Parts: sequence; structure tokens; C-alpha cells
Amino acid sequence: MRIFLITFENFIYFCTSQSETYVKKFVINILKFPLMKSKLAIFDLDGTLLDTIDDLKEAVNHAMSLRGFPTFTRDEVMAMVGHGARNLMRKALPVGHKDDDMVDAAYNDFRAYYITHIDTYTKPFAGIHDLLTKLHQEGVMLAVASNKFQEGTEHLIKEFFSEIPFVAVLGGRPDFPLKPDPEIVGEVLRKAGVEKTDAVMVGDSDTDMETAANGGIMGIAVNWGYRDMKIGPSTGSGTEPQIVVETAEELHQLLLP
Repeated sequence: MRIFLITFENFIYFCTSQSETYVKKFVINILKFPLMKSKLAIFDLDGTLLDTIDDLKEAVNHAMSLRGFPTFTRDEVMAMVGHGARNLMRKALPVGHKDDDMVDAAYNDFRAYYITHIDTYTKPFAGIHDLLTKLHQEGVMLAVASNKFQEGTEHLIKEFFSEIPFVAVLGGRPDFPLKPDPEIVGEVLRKAGVEKTDAVMVGDSDTDMETAANGGIMGIAVNWGYRDMKIGPSTGSGTEPQIVVETAEELHQLLLP
């Protein structure tokens, strides 16, 4: 039996804040999903598999310090991440210093520092190793879809999950759109040879949920990452999670019969 982490209060709030048609569609999807063993689980990286914020903070502050700009706390960097390192630099730079040349220069300094300090403080979230191992042993294919640049994504997966045979490890690449564009979902599905109905995306942010919605697959939000993910009223954007889990064990219960 699978456990869906929707409290009674959340369900009542959801039902009273949505149209009757939307609620019916939601309930039908929830009732269908538990009967289906997922063949492929696509994971976000930062905030889902790994806690990378402290190393990101150090790299951001290095790039800012070189220019005499203000630096940031862990929480401040956490609020800025999720859309790739170049966008992180654009957010971090002070007003009046966000032109493309400055962003490019800051990004180059950020990346050079980060790639050599990428795993100083980074660590997997609780239960992630066991989760990935169990899913693989039970026949679920695994993939990573991240907005972190490709070299950094591959480095961290090799460093922390070298024993896990991911079918795809995809990050940000030149001329390749970042999430929430669904192209990364399509690429993973092609590599895995899996239909949309047999895949789920797991992430800690609205961006991940929107990516799942854009790609036509189920999205599962985790609440141990960098965003407070809750089931709430739909805005029509596709970013609101339908399912939220609090621990890796709860995610395991959800993904397998």
C-alpha cells in the first residue's frame, strides 16, 4: 500500500479552493497513480539529492569579493538558486552591475572557484543513498536532470553516487534550455526508452514541478530541500505540487507498490 502525504486539512483546503472539474481530475489521477509502479524516476540534484548550498555560497561570495560587492548568507543564496549558475550570478550582482559582460565575468570566476571546491561541504540528504540503492535493486531506472552546469553535475554524481547506474545524468549545457523547459525530460525519456506515463520527476522546487508538468509526467515534491513545498490552490502555472513527501523513506513507499 502506498502512502500519500496529504493531510485532511490540506485536502479540505484544496477542494474548497478549486473548481469541481479540477478536483475530480486531481482525485482520479491520485487514484490511478498508486496502482502504477514507476519505471523511471528523474531526480533534481541540488536540494533533492544533495545539499550543495554551502559550497555554492562560498563560490558566490568569492566572485562578489573579487569585485568588492556585498556577500551573502546561506539562506540568501538558497533563495537565489535553482535556475543555473549564470542566473545565480545575475541575481547576486548589485543593481547597476547586471550587464551581460559583468555577469559573464562573475560567472567565470564563480565557476573556476566552484569546480575546485565543489565537494568541500556538499553532502547527500538523509536517506538518499539507501533510497537510490533500493530503487535500483527493485528495477526502477534512475536519472538526474539539473540546471547545474554539466561538468559540475557529473562531478557530484561520480563523487557521491558512483555505485548507482543512472541511465542519464544531465545538467545545463550550451545551447540547451534550462528547466522548466521540458526538453530535458524528453531527452531522459528517450535515453531510458520509457513512456511518459511510466516516469516521475522528483524535485524540491516549483521549477521542478513545472518541468514535470511541461514534460507531461507526474511531479513529486520533496520537502527537505530549499523550498517549502506545500499542496495548495492551483494558479494554473503547473508549479503546484500534487504530492509532497517529507522523507526519503516516504518517497520509497510512494514510488513502489
